[in-house]
Amino acid sequence: MNLIRRSAARDLRVDFFRGLALWWIYTDHIPGNVLSDFSLRNFAVCDATEVFVLLAGYGAGLSYGMGLIRNGYISTAADVLKRAWTLYIVHIFLFVLFTAQVTYSATALNRLNYLEETRLDVLGDDPYRSMLEALLLRFQPSLLNILPLYVVLLMFFAATIWLLRWPRVLFGLSFAVYLVVRFTSLNLDAWDQDGWFFDPMAWQFLFVIGVLLACAPMRPPKWSRLLDDGAVFIIVLGIVVTLVIEPHPRRLEWVTRSVLRPLVIEDKTGLYPFRLVSILAFTWLCARLIPFNAGWLRSRLAAPLVLAGQNSLPVFCSGIVIGFIARLGLEYDDRMFMQVGINLGGVVGMVGVGALAAWYRSKGRTKASRTESPHASALLPADAQPDSG
Repeated sequence: MNLIRRSAARDLRVDFFRGLALWWIYTDHIPGNVLSDFSLRNFAVCDATEVFVLLAGYGAGLSYGMGLIRNGYISTAADVLKRAWTLYIVHIFLFVLFTAQVTYSATALNRLNYLEETRLDVLGDDPYRSMLEALLLRFQPSLLNILPLYVVLLMFFAATIWLLRWPRVLFGLSFAVYLVVRFTSLNLDAWDQDGWFFDPMAWQFLFVIGVLLACAPMRPPKWSRLLDDGAVFIIVLGIVVTLVIEPHPRRLEWVTRSVLRPLVIEDKTGLYPFRLVSILAFTWLCARLIPFNAGWLRSRLAAPLVLAGQNSLPVFCSGIVIGFIARLGLEYDDRMFMQVGINLGGVVGMVGVGALAAWYRSKGRTKASRTESPHASALLPADAQPDSG
């Protein structure tokens, strides 16, 4: 059975890069993993989070943009909120599972630093309040702050999806909120810190850009060559900052004190403008250089990442759990055999979860096709189900 969805309208580039972002998230969260040296964050001022949020917006635009035209605002907004509720439930389940995994490991191995690094040490000080704050999304342990961001972004999308009829208005509103964040540091409140690690008020702008790329794609401008040159310049500048300036304290200090200071500020929480511009530059060049129907996207080598990208939610959750097990393995032995083992195990585990999720989905589609009438199925597009990512 072929588990990869290849409908005529499906853009496998999105699935591939979303799967690649999931792999980068896995490798980046494992201290000492040699493959983390080859993730996006090592040669750019953006990382897998920007990729994930941009493509999440793109997926939401594809899934619900057509629904807005077909079913109207109320029904479509309800579908978006249903998806947000699903992600909330998944986050709470992952929170319980990850908390049990980390606290048991810390106790069994006498590694209390696990609790401090993941910020789960507050469970011992105030366990009942911690549970309440976790349910309210105001307590987010390290590594578990992406899904809460996604939940809030979908809620924002549900409230503003009617503005898709006027894309420029939606873009202007989103950009205005982003500017407010940049000038005031507006953020949602968190229990044990000043605000959310990923400020939803800022990151919504990147999400909305993804939505608009799906629902209101712009025509290629006449000055595309100028945009190509600008994107290359931004990417090269990011490489210089990451590989030449930041690793050397003297150069970094000089740049910090000069007018070039904005290039080296690491403000991931508020989505600093250079991070935003960098991911947009990568997006532009990928769209320009990789055709929609590129043959290698359908190759066996690309298939694992495409499959993971099409089933991003279960793959992401499994990557968090497998990643902590991999960390324990590297702390026991960080030599080449273990390095190969934890990365190969990560691939097998995450792709296996993606294949299982795809199999269950294919069973659902087969069962639905048996029960619906031929006239009803003719009214549906080839890939009408909301994306699982």
